[in-house]
Amino acid sequence: MTWSQPFSLLELIFGIIFILLYAAFLIRMKKLANTLHQKPHLVWLKMLLRITYFTLLLIALLGPSFGAATKEIKTTGKDILVAVDLSQSMNATDVQPSRLEKVKFELPKLLQEFNSDRIGLLIFSSEAFVQSPLTFDQNALKLYTETLNTNLVPHAGTELAAPLEMALQKFKEEKTPQSQQTAKILVLISDGEDFGENLKKPLQELEKAGVKVFSLGVGSADGGNIPEGNGFKLDNEGNKVVTKLNIEALQEIASKTNGEYFEINQRASEINKLISAINNVKGNVRQSKTIDVKANKYFYPLLLALLLMLFDATIRFNTFKI
Repeated sequence: MTWSQPFSLLELIFGIIFILLYAAFLIRMKKLANTLHQKPHLVWLKMLLRITYFTLLLIALLGPSFGAATKEIKTTGKDILVAVDLSQSMNATDVQPSRLEKVKFELPKLLQEFNSDRIGLLIFSSEAFVQSPLTFDQNALKLYTETLNTNLVPHAGTELAAPLEMALQKFKEEKTPQSQQTAKILVLISDGEDFGENLKKPLQELEKAGVKVFSLGVGSADGGNIPEGNGFKLDNEGNKVVTKLNIEALQEIASKTNGEYFEINQRASEINKLISAINNVKGNVRQSKTIDVKANKYFYPLLLALLLMLFDATIRFNTFKI
Protein backbone atom coordinates (compact mmCIF):
# COMPACT_ATOMS: atom_id res chain seq x y z
CA MET A 1 0.00 0.00 0.00
CA THR A 2 1.17 3.52 -0.79
CA TRP A 3 -0.01 6.95 0.36
CA SER A 4 -1.17 9.81 -1.84
CA GLN A 5 0.03 12.39 0.70
CA PRO A 6 3.00 12.16 3.10
CA PHE A 7 2.50 12.55 6.85
CA SER A 8 3.10 16.26 7.30
CA LEU A 9 3.16 18.96 9.95
CA LEU A 10 -0.57 19.58 9.41
CA GLU A 11 -1.53 16.04 10.48
CA LEU A 12 0.88 16.28 13.43
CA ILE A 13 -0.71 19.53 14.63
CA PHE A 14 -4.20 18.00 14.37
CA GLY A 15 -3.03 15.02 16.43
CA ILE A 16 -1.45 17.17 19.14
CA ILE A 17 -4.57 19.38 19.42
CA PHE A 18 -6.78 16.30 19.71
CA ILE A 19 -4.59 14.77 22.45
CA LEU A 20 -4.42 18.01 24.46
CA LEU A 21 -8.17 18.65 24.31
CA TYR A 22 -9.03 15.09 25.14
CA ALA A 23 -6.51 15.02 27.99
CA ALA A 24 -8.17 18.13 29.45
CA PHE A 25 -11.55 16.46 29.11
CA LEU A 26 -10.34 13.28 30.89
CA ILE A 27 -8.79 15.29 33.74
CA ARG A 28 -12.10 17.11 34.21
CA MET A 29 -14.05 13.84 34.20
CA LYS A 30 -11.58 12.29 36.66
CA LYS A 31 -12.02 15.19 39.10
CA LEU A 32 -15.79 14.96 38.75
CA ALA A 33 -15.69 11.20 39.39
CA ASN A 34 -13.62 11.71 42.53
CA THR A 35 -16.08 14.30 43.78
CA LEU A 36 -19.02 11.89 43.26
CA HIS A 37 -17.01 8.91 44.56
CA GLN A 38 -17.65 6.97 41.32
CA LYS A 39 -15.55 5.34 38.65
CA PRO A 40 -15.99 6.74 35.09
CA HIS A 41 -15.77 3.38 33.28
CA LEU A 42 -17.79 4.47 30.21
CA VAL A 43 -15.57 7.50 29.66
CA TRP A 44 -12.85 5.16 28.44
CA LEU A 45 -15.27 3.54 25.97
CA LYS A 46 -16.09 6.95 24.54
CA MET A 47 -12.38 7.78 24.36
CA LEU A 48 -11.64 4.57 22.45
CA LEU A 49 -14.47 5.33 20.02
CA ARG A 50 -13.29 8.90 19.36
CA ILE A 51 -9.64 7.93 18.99
CA THR A 52 -10.73 5.34 16.42
CA TYR A 53 -12.68 7.71 14.17
CA PHE A 54 -10.12 10.50 14.55
CA THR A 55 -7.40 8.06 13.36
CA LEU A 56 -9.62 6.98 10.46
CA LEU A 57 -10.03 10.63 9.43
CA LEU A 58 -6.25 11.09 9.41
CA ILE A 59 -5.85 7.93 7.30
CA ALA A 60 -8.43 9.20 4.81
CA LEU A 61 -6.61 12.54 4.63
CA LEU A 62 -3.33 10.77 3.80
CA GLY A 63 -5.03 8.83 0.97
CA PRO A 64 -4.28 5.10 1.22
CA SER A 65 -3.72 3.69 -2.28
CA PHE A 66 -3.75 0.01 -3.06
CA GLY A 67 -4.96 -2.46 -5.67
CA ALA A 68 -3.60 -4.67 -8.44
CA ALA A 69 -5.40 -3.19 -11.43
CA THR A 70 -3.51 -2.57 -14.67
CA LYS A 71 -4.06 0.08 -17.31
CA GLU A 72 -2.89 0.39 -20.90
CA ILE A 73 -1.30 3.74 -21.67
CA LYS A 74 -1.10 4.86 -25.30
CA THR A 75 0.75 7.91 -26.54
CA THR A 76 -0.36 9.26 -29.89
CA GLY A 77 1.08 11.99 -32.02
CA LYS A 78 1.90 13.48 -35.38
CA ASP A 79 5.07 14.33 -37.26
CA ILE A 80 4.66 17.81 -38.75
CA LEU A 81 7.05 19.44 -41.19
CA VAL A 82 6.55 23.16 -41.77
CA ALA A 83 8.00 24.43 -45.07
CA VAL A 84 8.34 28.23 -45.33
CA ASP A 85 8.87 30.02 -48.64
CA LEU A 86 11.82 32.45 -48.33
CA SER A 87 11.91 33.69 -51.91
CA GLN A 88 12.13 37.46 -52.39
CA SER A 89 8.43 37.69 -53.20
CA MET A 90 7.74 36.92 -49.52
CA ASN A 91 9.05 40.44 -48.74
CA ALA A 92 6.06 41.95 -50.58
CA THR A 93 4.01 44.32 -48.45
CA ASP A 94 0.48 43.57 -49.68
CA VAL A 95 0.15 41.82 -46.30
CA GLN A 96 1.49 44.15 -43.62
CA PRO A 97 4.21 44.52 -42.49
CA SER A 98 5.28 41.95 -45.11
CA ARG A 99 4.24 38.45 -46.12
CA LEU A 100 7.15 36.84 -44.30
CA GLU A 101 6.83 38.96 -41.15
CA LYS A 102 3.15 38.06 -40.97
CA VAL A 103 4.06 34.37 -41.23
CA LYS A 104 6.63 34.77 -38.42
CA PHE A 105 3.93 36.39 -36.28
CA GLU A 106 1.42 33.57 -36.86
CA LEU A 107 3.75 30.54 -36.75
CA PRO A 108 4.17 30.43 -32.93
CA LYS A 109 0.43 29.74 -32.60
CA LEU A 110 0.86 26.63 -34.72
CA LEU A 111 3.98 25.47 -32.89
CA GLN A 112 2.46 25.96 -29.45
CA GLU A 113 -0.74 24.12 -30.35
CA PHE A 114 1.20 20.98 -31.27
CA ASN A 115 3.88 21.11 -28.57
CA SER A 116 3.37 17.39 -27.80
CA ASP A 117 4.08 16.44 -31.44
CA ARG A 118 7.37 16.38 -33.32
CA ILE A 119 7.76 19.42 -35.56
CA GLY A 120 10.45 20.17 -38.13
CA LEU A 121 11.18 23.32 -40.16
CA LEU A 122 12.11 23.48 -43.86
CA ILE A 123 13.00 26.61 -45.82
CA PHE A 124 12.98 26.93 -49.61
CA SER A 125 13.09 29.04 -52.73
CA SER A 126 14.50 27.28 -55.80
CA GLU A 127 16.03 24.73 -53.39
CA ALA A 128 14.88 23.34 -50.04
CA PHE A 129 16.93 23.11 -46.85
CA VAL A 130 16.37 21.63 -43.39
CA GLN A 131 16.37 24.43 -40.83
CA SER A 132 15.35 22.12 -37.96
CA PRO A 133 14.80 18.34 -38.02
CA LEU A 134 11.73 16.80 -36.40
CA THR A 135 11.94 17.65 -32.70
CA PHE A 136 9.95 18.22 -29.52
CA ASP A 137 12.20 21.19 -28.65
CA GLN A 138 9.88 24.20 -28.76
CA ASN A 139 12.64 26.63 -27.77
CA ALA A 140 14.78 25.64 -30.74
CA LEU A 141 11.81 25.91 -33.10
CA LYS A 142 10.96 29.35 -31.74
CA LEU A 143 14.53 30.53 -32.28
CA TYR A 144 14.64 29.23 -35.86
CA THR A 145 11.28 30.87 -36.60
CA GLU A 146 12.40 34.26 -35.29
CA THR A 147 15.50 34.25 -37.51
CA LEU A 148 13.72 33.47 -40.79
CA ASN A 149 14.64 35.89 -43.60
CA THR A 150 14.94 35.77 -47.36
CA ASN A 151 18.75 35.95 -47.26
CA LEU A 152 18.93 32.36 -45.98
CA VAL A 153 18.24 30.86 -49.44
CA PRO A 154 19.39 31.49 -53.03
CA HIS A 155 17.53 34.24 -54.92
CA ALA A 156 16.61 32.23 -58.01
CA GLY A 157 12.82 32.14 -57.95
CA THR A 158 10.57 29.55 -56.35
CA GLU A 159 10.08 25.86 -57.09
CA LEU A 160 7.30 24.29 -55.05
CA ALA A 161 8.50 20.81 -55.94
CA ALA A 162 11.67 21.35 -53.87
CA PRO A 163 10.01 21.40 -50.39
CA LEU A 164 7.69 18.54 -51.40
CA GLU A 165 10.63 16.34 -52.35
CA MET A 166 12.61 17.35 -49.25
CA ALA A 167 9.66 16.57 -46.96
CA LEU A 168 9.18 13.17 -48.60
CA GLN A 169 12.88 12.40 -48.13
CA LYS A 170 12.84 13.38 -44.45
CA PHE A 171 9.73 11.35 -43.69
CA LYS A 172 11.28 8.31 -45.39
CA GLU A 173 14.46 8.67 -43.33
CA GLU A 174 12.45 8.06 -40.15
CA LYS A 175 12.84 4.27 -39.95
CA THR A 176 11.67 3.54 -36.38
CA PRO A 177 8.41 1.55 -35.95
CA GLN A 178 6.93 4.47 -33.97
CA SER A 179 7.55 6.97 -36.78
CA GLN A 180 6.18 4.59 -39.39
CA GLN A 181 2.88 4.46 -37.47
CA THR A 182 2.69 8.22 -36.91
CA ALA A 183 0.50 10.60 -38.91
CA LYS A 184 2.69 12.62 -41.30
CA ILE A 185 1.77 16.20 -42.19
CA LEU A 186 3.43 18.87 -44.32
CA VAL A 187 2.40 22.51 -43.86
CA LEU A 188 3.44 24.40 -46.99
CA ILE A 189 3.56 28.18 -46.49
CA SER A 190 4.04 30.19 -49.67
CA ASP A 191 2.62 32.87 -51.94
CA GLY A 192 2.22 30.11 -54.53
CA GLU A 193 4.44 31.60 -57.24
CA ASP A 194 6.09 28.60 -58.91
CA PHE A 195 8.78 28.90 -61.56
CA GLY A 196 9.52 25.18 -61.59
CA GLU A 197 7.84 22.27 -63.29
CA ASN A 198 6.67 18.73 -62.65
CA LEU A 199 4.73 18.76 -59.38
CA LYS A 200 2.96 15.58 -60.43
CA LYS A 201 5.62 13.08 -59.33
CA PRO A 202 6.31 14.41 -55.80
CA LEU A 203 2.58 14.78 -55.18
CA GLN A 204 2.00 11.15 -56.19
CA GLU A 205 4.82 10.03 -53.90
CA LEU A 206 3.49 12.06 -50.99
CA GLU A 207 0.00 10.63 -51.43
CA LYS A 208 1.43 7.10 -51.63
CA ALA A 209 3.40 7.69 -48.40
CA GLY A 210 0.28 8.93 -46.62
CA VAL A 211 1.56 12.48 -46.16
CA LYS A 212 -1.17 15.13 -46.01
CA VAL A 213 -0.19 18.57 -47.29
CA PHE A 214 -1.95 21.59 -45.83
CA SER A 215 -1.05 24.65 -47.88
CA LEU A 216 -1.18 28.16 -46.44
CA GLY A 217 -1.27 30.89 -49.04
CA VAL A 218 0.16 34.28 -48.05
CA GLY A 219 -0.58 37.39 -50.11
CA SER A 220 -3.39 38.96 -52.09
CA ALA A 221 -4.96 38.64 -55.51
CA ASP A 222 -4.10 42.28 -56.27
CA GLY A 223 -0.48 41.63 -55.39
CA GLY A 224 2.24 43.85 -54.02
CA ASN A 225 5.68 45.23 -54.83
CA ILE A 226 8.93 43.67 -53.62
CA PRO A 227 11.22 45.97 -51.60
CA GLU A 228 14.80 46.08 -52.86
CA GLY A 229 17.44 48.48 -51.55
CA ASN A 230 15.88 51.92 -51.10
CA GLY A 231 13.10 51.23 -53.57
CA PHE A 232 11.32 48.29 -55.17
CA LYS A 233 12.40 45.48 -57.45
CA LEU A 234 12.10 46.39 -61.16
CA ASP A 235 11.66 44.21 -64.22
CA ASN A 236 13.78 44.46 -67.39
CA GLU A 237 11.63 47.34 -68.64
CA GLY A 238 12.05 49.38 -65.47
CA ASN A 239 8.57 48.72 -64.09
CA LYS A 240 7.91 47.68 -60.52
CA VAL A 241 7.54 43.93 -60.20
CA VAL A 242 4.11 42.92 -58.91
CA THR A 243 3.85 39.56 -57.15
CA LYS A 244 0.40 38.02 -56.66
CA LEU A 245 -0.90 35.15 -54.58
CA ASN A 246 -1.25 32.06 -56.77
CA ILE A 247 -4.13 30.25 -55.11
CA GLU A 248 -4.59 27.59 -57.79
CA ALA A 249 -1.14 26.01 -57.37
CA LEU A 250 -1.48 25.75 -53.60
CA GLN A 251 -5.03 24.40 -53.80
CA GLU A 252 -3.91 21.71 -56.25
CA ILE A 253 -1.08 20.60 -53.97
CA ALA A 254 -3.47 20.29 -51.03
CA SER A 255 -6.22 18.48 -52.93
CA LYS A 256 -3.84 15.92 -54.48
CA THR A 257 -2.71 14.80 -51.01
CA ASN A 258 -6.12 14.87 -49.25
CA GLY A 259 -5.15 18.06 -47.46
CA GLU A 260 -6.75 21.53 -47.39
CA TYR A 261 -5.92 25.06 -48.46
CA PHE A 262 -5.95 28.07 -46.11
CA GLU A 263 -4.98 31.70 -46.50
CA ILE A 264 -3.41 34.72 -44.86
CA ASN A 265 -4.29 37.95 -46.66
CA GLN A 266 -4.55 41.65 -45.88
CA ARG A 267 -7.96 41.20 -44.24
CA ALA A 268 -7.80 37.98 -42.25
CA SER A 269 -5.72 35.00 -41.15
CA GLU A 270 -6.98 31.41 -41.32
CA ILE A 271 -4.23 30.02 -39.08
CA ASN A 272 -6.81 28.90 -36.52
CA LYS A 273 -8.71 26.99 -39.20
CA LEU A 274 -5.43 25.35 -40.22
CA ILE A 275 -4.81 24.32 -36.61
CA SER A 276 -8.31 22.82 -36.38
CA ALA A 277 -7.80 20.87 -39.59
CA ILE A 278 -4.51 19.40 -38.34
CA ASN A 279 -6.17 18.55 -35.03
CA ASN A 280 -8.78 16.58 -36.96
CA VAL A 281 -6.06 14.34 -38.38
CA LYS A 282 -6.03 11.32 -36.12
CA GLY A 283 -2.67 10.88 -34.45
CA ASN A 284 -1.56 7.25 -34.67
CA VAL A 285 -0.13 5.28 -31.75
CA ARG A 286 3.48 6.15 -30.94
CA GLN A 287 3.89 3.84 -27.95
CA SER A 288 1.73 1.47 -25.91
CA LYS A 289 2.55 0.04 -22.48
CA THR A 290 0.77 -1.50 -19.50
CA ILE A 291 1.28 -0.09 -16.02
CA ASP A 292 0.07 -1.04 -12.53
CA VAL A 293 -2.60 1.24 -11.15
CA LYS A 294 -3.15 1.69 -7.41
CA ALA A 295 -6.28 3.70 -6.72
CA ASN A 296 -6.76 6.10 -3.82
CA LYS A 297 -9.23 4.37 -1.46
CA TYR A 298 -9.63 7.28 0.98
CA PHE A 299 -13.42 6.90 0.98
CA TYR A 300 -13.35 3.61 2.96
CA PRO A 301 -11.78 5.01 6.16
CA LEU A 302 -13.74 8.24 5.68
CA LEU A 303 -17.08 6.40 5.49
CA LEU A 304 -16.26 4.28 8.55
CA ALA A 305 -15.19 7.40 10.48
CA LEU A 306 -18.47 9.16 9.62
CA LEU A 307 -20.49 6.16 10.79
CA LEU A 308 -18.63 6.07 14.12
CA MET A 309 -19.12 9.84 14.52
CA LEU A 310 -22.85 9.39 13.92
CA PHE A 311 -22.92 6.59 16.49
CA ASP A 312 -21.05 8.80 18.96
CA ALA A 313 -23.51 11.67 18.44
CA THR A 314 -26.70 9.61 18.77
CA ILE A 315 -25.84 7.06 21.48
CA ARG A 316 -25.52 8.48 24.98
CA PHE A 317 -23.93 6.73 27.99
CA ASN A 318 -24.71 7.47 31.63
CA THR A 319 -21.21 7.96 32.94
CA PHE A 320 -22.28 8.88 36.49
CA LYS A 321 -25.26 7.94 38.58
CA ILE A 322 -26.71 10.82 40.54
